[in-house]
Amino acid sequence: MVAQKSGKQGKVAAVANGHPSRLDRGLYERELYRLQSELVKMQAWVSDQGARVMVVFEGRDAAGKGGTIKRVTQYLNPRVAGIVALGAPTEREQTQWYFQRYIEHLPAGGQIALFDRSWYNRAGVEHVMGFCTKEEYHRFLHQCPIFERLLVEDGILLRKYWFSVSDEEQEKRLVSRLEDPLRQWKLSGLDLQSITHWEDYSRAKDEMFVHTDIPEAPWYVVESDDKRRARINMIAHLLSTIPYQKVKRPKITVPSRPASQGYIRSPREMQTYVPDYAATLNRKHGHDGHGGKGRDGSGS
Repeated sequence: MVAQKSGKQGKVAAVANGHPSRLDRGLYERELYRLQSELVKMQAWVSDQGARVMVVFEGRDAAGKGGTIKRVTQYLNPRVAGIVALGAPTEREQTQWYFQRYIEHLPAGGQIALFDRSWYNRAGVEHVMGFCTKEEYHRFLHQCPIFERLLVEDGILLRKYWFSVSDEEQEKRLVSRLEDPLRQWKLSGLDLQSITHWEDYSRAKDEMFVHTDIPEAPWYVVESDDKRRARINMIAHLLSTIPYQKVKRPKITVPSRPASQGYIRSPREMQTYVPDYAATLNRKHGHDGHGGKGRDGSGS
């Protein structure tokens, strides 16, 4: 392995090797905020036009799907933009048509549905790990393009993104999760097996693309070794594919508060208040409770 060069040389070498240098944080945050502002405009258009938008996020474990979804939804109305992340199917669901449990989560008019994994589980983990039969797998590859064509034909704006991460970066992220108590919940034994089954998953992904990368619902691949780049690239692309326009909002004014009509607030002791735990922090760290702004920019 060639030693990593520092400074400008390192950045040039990284790009030459097919791995662009990490996007500058300041540039990333400014552009992300701009794109999120556009997502808010898109949301207003979706609500106004009664459009139905559905975005599928797929990819290997630790490829950055969840983090991107968080940035997409950060400023959106959860009543308009919802995340669909289904668990393992129940016994009853296992007896249904495979696509059936996903149908009830399709977007209605004026909604955006973000699928954190989807029916493509069958072409990936279920196939690789033997959770479905060969007949069920081949039936899925046959039916999936038909199913998606029906969605698009009915007017749903379907977008499918595959987050591609290198084996080195994936292993690095999985190890990081293992050592971080706040993110260990994101790690399972099945996730770790994605390392030992790397080539099996690669072959499964290639076969899946052969059958489901259709003109009506193509796959868009997001290079995600750099999470910042992946988020920016995916959101920018999504916005470029949705024909949204700025919706003129009605002018809203804050009314004047009317004069009091004699209301007297009930005594505080009649209600149960949350203890002022924050005050103990001031005492613990020697503050008087009248300090300046904290890390989140708010007053103390």
